[in-house]
Amino acid sequence: MSYVLAAAGFAALIILHELGHFTAAKAVGMRVERFYLFFPPAIAKFRRGETEYGVGAIPLGGFVKISGMNPDEELPPEVAHRAYYRQPVWKRIVTIAAGPAMNLLIAFVLLFALAFGARQVNDTVGEIVAGSPAAAHLRTGDHILAVDGKSFPDASTNQRLARFARLVADHKCPGKQTNGCRAKTPVRLRIERGGQVRSLAIRPEYDAEIERTRIGFSYGSRPLNPGVAEAAGDSARFMWEVTSQTVGVIARLFDPKERKQLSGVVGGYEVTRQAIGFGAREALTLIAVVSLSLAVINLFPFLPLDGGHIFWSLVEKVRGRPVPFSVMERAGAIGFLLVMLLFAVGLSNDIGRLTGEGFNVR
Repeated sequence: MSYVLAAAGFAALIILHELGHFTAAKAVGMRVERFYLFFPPAIAKFRRGETEYGVGAIPLGGFVKISGMNPDEELPPEVAHRAYYRQPVWKRIVTIAAGPAMNLLIAFVLLFALAFGARQVNDTVGEIVAGSPAAAHLRTGDHILAVDGKSFPDASTNQRLARFARLVADHKCPGKQTNGCRAKTPVRLRIERGGQVRSLAIRPEYDAEIERTRIGFSYGSRPLNPGVAEAAGDSARFMWEVTSQTVGVIARLFDPKERKQLSGVVGGYEVTRQAIGFGAREALTLIAVVSLSLAVINLFPFLPLDGGHIFWSLVEKVRGRPVPFSVMERAGAIGFLLVMLLFAVGLSNDIGRLTGEGFNVR
């Protein structure tokens, strides 16, 4: 079932992206010839009015075909005035920007809705893994005060917990690290339980799935219960963080470490499928992130991406006359190579994860 749900989620993102283009084009008076999920050859299609709707056989995206996207295209006189390049610059920009705008809207709506059920992780002990080192020493509700004498009072909760995890991971098994082996030295915890401060020494064990030692518990949490304005602000901040990270990875594409972070369609699908297994909240959060990433990548200013069309429309507006199509074609060839490079790197990373270490969705 997770395979079907993941495919449905990706298809929905594609359809809604193209629906943005389609709706905007119709609204400003352009003629839309085709509206397709996936790329041809068509495996199913029908016509309603002047538009052909269909599903293609190549599941790598979707498209809306607007008459006159090539300024040299010959069109019947009765529709020529509705061609893309016959429209004012602002109409073209609205039509092209509507696709990424739809992805941004999807991401915001999902994150905004999820904010009302969100919980804030804290530094208390939550669920304890049966049979783990923690099971013999900790109780749910214990407050973690320090790890190996360090408490990081000035750090945020998430930063503090991440540092605690790194301190635990510094305790290694003697010899080769194998799944289930116990660390040579114990982690020294200072906890508060029932109003009393206690000191504990626990030897963590190595978990091959996460490739580090752990004690064996998850942190507790509390409901956030945000107001409408707070939920909107949190959603916007999260979107900005994801956008910054996405742009940063693409900008540093030739850095081997950054390049390893890229994923393609296969990776996005597989991570979404695995996230569905953890629950609806995790799956919807990931779909929001994927939708946002699609919008960000699509807005990069080179053809054939949406951002390339917007860029050349703005160039035309600034120079006061159309840009020769041959110039855009040459720029588009370079853009196409860059898109293929991103696709190849992402696919290569995806294959490596599928056949090697996996995607570590936790």
